[in-house]
Amino acid sequence: MLEGARTSDISEAAFNKLAKFAYDESGLLLVPEKSVMIQSRLRPRLKSSGIKEFDDYVDFVCSNDGLVEQKFLISALTTNVSHFFREEHHFDLMIERLKSVVADRVGHSKRLRIWSAGCSNGQEPYSIAMSVLEKIPEARNMDFKILASDIDPNVVNFAKAGCYPENMISNLSDEILNKYFAKSENSSFQASEELQSKIAFRELNLLRNWPMKNSFDIIFCRNVVIYFDQETQQNLWPRFREKLSDRGHLFLGHSERMVSAESFGFSTCGPTAYTAEPMITRHTNNEIKETHNGTA
Repeated sequence: MLEGARTSDISEAAFNKLAKFAYDESGLLLVPEKSVMIQSRLRPRLKSSGIKEFDDYVDFVCSNDGLVEQKFLISALTTNVSHFFREEHHFDLMIERLKSVVADRVGHSKRLRIWSAGCSNGQEPYSIAMSVLEKIPEARNMDFKILASDIDPNVVNFAKAGCYPENMISNLSDEILNKYFAKSENSSFQASEELQSKIAFRELNLLRNWPMKNSFDIIFCRNVVIYFDQETQQNLWPRFREKLSDRGHLFLGHSERMVSAESFGFSTCGPTAYTAEPMITRHTNNEIKETHNGTA
């Protein structure tokens, strides 16, 4: 068993099996040092499944019989903590970029697309919608949509409902709250139909295929890749670049960084904020580097 384990704790073999499954399935990196925390998060799942021992639970969830339970496992292992307008500087950069997009597209294209990848309980995509509607009123007459995705079906369903208890909306001003939410009988706050109409909530595993065919002007992927190792992150960056329009922005969480951003087609435009460089610029820069290196 892991050091300091009690008789009912997870064995080293079972932990390694669980860690491999979590990594292969969703890119989550589980380390033995966090075994106590992981077991604490999984105890409710053991109880719900009617399984007494961690090792038996691991065998079950990693088998074909545990296909349904696997989604609950991933949900239990990930932290879904967020709040409205988290890291406001990203929203300021987003609005600056989108104003330029709107100005360029008037008369020939009125499409705006934003992706909240790892939307958690929905505060991020709703904040995005409110920011755009407040700062770019023309968006109301445009083809403006937000894709909000998460690997956890529980938080996707919660976010889609758009109903928040008072403690989850405490940082919203009275003006914004009254404009975009309605207080319900149980003292919760329901997102307006206008907000909900702008957002499509979907369950999506970032490590699997992405069904979206068109590009996005903005992608938020904050406090998600912190769970991934460097190899998994480096596999994601070019996929995000492929889904971004030229000069589109990618926003990461405050403790996340893209190492060698230029090699993935990005440049830094602010704290944990990256701009997708046009392909022609990337090719020209590469040719210049090759010439300087004597390889042209």
